[in-house]
Amino acid sequence: MNLKSRHFLSILDFSTEEILEVLKTARKLKDQKGVHKPPPLPNKTLAMIFQKPSLRTRVSFEVGMTQLGGHAIYLAPTDIKLGERETTEDIALVLSRYADAVMARVFGHKIVEDLAKSSGVPVINGLSDFEHPCQILADLQTIQERKNRLEGLKLCYVGDGNNVCHSLIYAAARLGMTAIAITPPGYEPQADVVNKAKGIGAATGAKVHVTPDLDAAAGADVLYTDVWASMGQEAEAEARKKIFRDYRIDGDLVKKADRDAVILHCLPAHYGDEIEYEASRLPNSAIFDQAENRLHAQKALLVHLLT
Repeated sequence: MNLKSRHFLSILDFSTEEILEVLKTARKLKDQKGVHKPPPLPNKTLAMIFQKPSLRTRVSFEVGMTQLGGHAIYLAPTDIKLGERETTEDIALVLSRYADAVMARVFGHKIVEDLAKSSGVPVINGLSDFEHPCQILADLQTIQERKNRLEGLKLCYVGDGNNVCHSLIYAAARLGMTAIAITPPGYEPQADVVNKAKGIGAATGAKVHVTPDLDAAAGADVLYTDVWASMGQEAEAEARKKIFRDYRIDGDLVKKADRDAVILHCLPAHYGDEIEYEASRLPNSAIFDQAENRLHAQKALLVHLLT
């Protein structure tokens, strides 16, 4: 498989086989514990554009490039001011002359699309308001580690039908999983995302459902949640607390799921809101394995895009 000069803006940019190959590489790199001989990306440079603050995205990509023999450059929101100080097109054209790949963590999804249109090197979506595909690669790796498979599993996402939810639904469709988004009325994932995933699922055996009913988590193999108000929605946070108060991973929801259900949260967590602290520390919880796997999955992604 040759992914050179391809972009990774959506989990759907990769086929089922490509996703599984990236996950296989991630497991191999993880087993090497950061020591890769020879390093697969010597002298390669990743330019990292940030409009949003970050812990896991910045550190995992920066450490990952170092371990792979390359280098990462952090570009803060004030460094380039996407679309203000300079056009997105010009930024992409300039960075393509310096760096071997560009990762962007942004507000609007159109920004990563515009970067990709003008970039001569791979552009990676480190997060946008529509998708978070790098997170989902790490999630899939974590589920594989706990369950030894992906196909046929029942994944229940509880909370806001946001960017993480969109990418999870797409990934489940690609991999033959059942994905159930349990959200309050009016906060469902976008209808076109659900419909596209259902279309893909017709070929892979995946099932996609959206419901407000928490009982839909019965027998779930994976329970997943995310913050109720994402970055940029701070003004809605208090109002959302009332609307979402039942849509959380707590002891009651854990009891509905399979006894060996994996508990996931992409972090940062607001304990007491979308997840109970006690639930986050159960033996079934893999939230910190999930955070670690951002490093390994993203290293595998970089290797596939740049070699």
